[in-house]
Amino acid sequence: MENLKSKKLIGYYGFPRPSVLGPVRERFGYNLELVDLDVALEAPDSRIVQNTTCRIIANIIDNAIEYSKRLVAVVADVGEGKCDRGRYAALILREMGFNVIESRFPPEEFENRPLVYSTGRGSLADRIDSIMETVIRPYDSVVSARNCKPTHGFWGVPPSDFRILDIFPDTTHIYGWTRCVEAGRPGDLQLEYFVDEDVPTVFFTQSFCAKQDMAHYLAEKHDGLFVDCHRRVNDSILSKVEAFIKLA
Repeated sequence: MENLKSKKLIGYYGFPRPSVLGPVRERFGYNLELVDLDVALEAPDSRIVQNTTCRIIANIIDNAIEYSKRLVAVVADVGEGKCDRGRYAALILREMGFNVIESRFPPEEFENRPLVYSTGRGSLADRIDSIMETVIRPYDSVVSARNCKPTHGFWGVPPSDFRILDIFPDTTHIYGWTRCVEAGRPGDLQLEYFVDEDVPTVFFTQSFCAKQDMAHYLAEKHDGLFVDCHRRVNDSILSKVEAFIKLA
């Protein structure tokens, strides 16, 4: 993380649309590094938000404060592709003096990127990382040979604690908001709702996330496993997911 503390940065969270993020990078310089404030960057707890706040939102606030002297701007996804708390986080950061540039991703700017990582074979953590990279560096080509038949599914957003992803086999397909990101369609509820029939799927959310309602509903509908966790994944959750994957 030291490199983030030694240079000017453009922070972002969620999926800011390209037509907003592009001009920000042009204004401040393409040489500035982009930093995803959603992820755990080992920033100390700022105690700005309460303990019952979704860990991802807390990450945004804590990371912004940790790198406040380096951030020239925060491009904030405050549209339907994020959540109400994403809007509140933008307001809090603006009130604290950050240069916040809001982004809403209207359906008319939805893309139809082909799915590679969501339906591919390989480490689940690596593929989710690659999907989130497409927010700032969309891929230009598809290697169809990477596709595989799913043996399991992971539905949801990238977890703050990636250890849960290490349990899943390489033949796990990715659903939910993460798939929407790869398709370039954040806020597309029909795509977020979709899972393949008869694929044993873990429906994951961070605790206190509004997506818990959909995750729980879909888990009941598809006989999947609903899992939520706050901050770090504990041994109980890891054991539950491991048992589901082995027995499903």
